[in-house]
Amino acid sequence: MTLTHDLDLPALGRWGCERVPNALFWTISGSHLYGFPSADSDIDLRGCFLAPLRALVGLRQPTETVEPKGEFTGCEVEAVSHEIGKYLRLMCKHNGYVLEQIFSPLVAHGAEFLAQLRPLAAKCITKHCRNHYRGFLHTQRKLFEKEEVKRAKTLLYAYRVVMTGVHLLETGEVQTHLPTLNERFGLPFIPELIARKANAETGTLSAVDVAFHTEQLDEWEKRLDAAFEASTLPTEAPTEEVDRFLIELRLPHSEPRP
Repeated sequence: MTLTHDLDLPALGRWGCERVPNALFWTISGSHLYGFPSADSDIDLRGCFLAPLRALVGLRQPTETVEPKGEFTGCEVEAVSHEIGKYLRLMCKHNGYVLEQIFSPLVAHGAEFLAQLRPLAAKCITKHCRNHYRGFLHTQRKLFEKEEVKRAKTLLYAYRVVMTGVHLLETGEVQTHLPTLNERFGLPFIPELIARKANAETGTLSAVDVAFHTEQLDEWEKRLDAAFEASTLPTEAPTEEVDRFLIELRLPHSEPRP
């Protein structure tokens, strides 16, 4: 896969770590990861952090999610970071969004940590991830239906998410880059939609064939369900193994569990 972007990843990593000092990793998500950013696209920075042990064993519950926002070289940055315990719980619950962040090739910080986490995350790719992708598809389809002026962005997100879901169920691989997915699936209208969105974040579609795309997305939803039925992926994540990973991360000098 050739993933092109114009982001200064190390500088973005420093931006995130200045705001979340205990960050374990930061990766890029959103349209830059999906392969269809616009000139005015936000930068979506995602990751997790390690809370101090004293914050975890005290009476008060620690903050589990922080969402710093700001600007980076003139672009709006929206960052979301979960405490590692929450993050790993989400990873064990068939959360495709978390898996996409972990396997994002756009790493701004924490490559060494991700090298440890990814083999474990790969075991958390389950057939029930279908529920995440099906739900996200329904959300995008409702948005598209309600838009008085149809946007290329909404359609692209719908196709991206359902194609990622089908590919995951059929191959066990987390692939979010729409141009790469389309090398496999070959939808002739995807390049044009990407080109239209690239003109502006709110790029509109004139004379869009709503009936055509409705039929297309109906068929893709059926394909997602068929891929789920045929999938040989595991049905559950290895929670005991994830639990050991978390304990050893929090207590690096503790005795290993039997």
